[in-house]
Amino acid sequence: MFKNKKSALILAALVVVIVAAVGIWLAFGSKGDDNSSNTAANENAGGATVSEEGGTKALSQTYYIYDTVVNIKVFGDNATQQNMDDIQQMLERMDTEFSRTKEDGELYAVNQAAGKEAVAVSDETLDVVKQSIQYAEEMDGLFDPTIGPLVDLWAIGEGGEHVPDQADIDKAKSLINYKDVIIDETAKTIKLAKEGMVLDMGGIGKGYAADRIAEYLKAQGLDSAMINLGGSSIIALGNKPNGSPWNIGLQDPDQSRGTQLGTIKISDEVIDASGVYERFFMQDGVRYHHILDPRTGYPSQNGLKSITIMSPNATDADALSTGVFLMSLEEGMKYLESLPEKVDAFFITDDNKIYTTSGLKDRLILTDPTYTFAE
Repeated sequence: MFKNKKSALILAALVVVIVAAVGIWLAFGSKGDDNSSNTAANENAGGATVSEEGGTKALSQTYYIYDTVVNIKVFGDNATQQNMDDIQQMLERMDTEFSRTKEDGELYAVNQAAGKEAVAVSDETLDVVKQSIQYAEEMDGLFDPTIGPLVDLWAIGEGGEHVPDQADIDKAKSLINYKDVIIDETAKTIKLAKEGMVLDMGGIGKGYAADRIAEYLKAQGLDSAMINLGGSSIIALGNKPNGSPWNIGLQDPDQSRGTQLGTIKISDEVIDASGVYERFFMQDGVRYHHILDPRTGYPSQNGLKSITIMSPNATDADALSTGVFLMSLEEGMKYLESLPEKVDAFFITDDNKIYTTSGLKDRLILTDPTYTFAE
């Protein structure tokens, strides 16, 4: 609860500024690309903005959740405010369940009981943890949901502004091992084998939530929507109402949110990006970002600025964008090309070269001459 009106107004203004920045970055249709005619938008009593695009009703609503700005835009004459309210409830529930810091959350309870006892959890929490373990196994621990002790130690984006002592890094590393997560599917419980272990769903939670929203909308007969969780996890559900693909602006890893290096058109596809630009601090001329390598205990320093994953599934894309970032460029490309499912990606290196998996290069339209495709 706010203690006074002044603090509430300050927070409201901050959210408006952030929303504006994200709105610039995500292009639902670039200028001149969308020929739909828009009527004047109006507000629903519940909070969604109602408009008409190409003769189709559109509902758009913004939420501040997952410590980021979430934008949902749904097209369809049968779309209602109740749909947007349901989505908000889903987001709030999963945000609490999967949080390592919210004291009323299930993951928080699991972490508090580390080394002591198993904790009963909901089907959703059990599912997201199970999937995180599966990704850890497939990527040999580069993606590891027990990375929490390192995340808490570095606290990048949460007040951390210096490199921790090596002894503290070593201690945190000793607590990271996805094999020490004990799941009992029959009892629906999770237990961490060692005291001090911390599960962290930061590398998968937003993607998982985006997939659940997409499933909900499809079940409601709504098959044209844009789900944007903070700009880093985006689902384009179906196509635009006029049948054309969505046009998405791609983040420039050297600039603040709101700038782009190019665009790409997608249909019924997910984009998920990880990069050194999101949360970081500088010390002695070195950028220490939030993508921590469980092998070293330090932020990765492998010559990559960012990686963007294109996948049919947001949960896959979210986990891959973290785990593959920690691989070298060559290993990451080889790993993605070996996957049985269709997953594409492009990597941006420190020298502003763009490397793409097969089939993706022709889809990228670069608009910033700073970046060029690698030969």
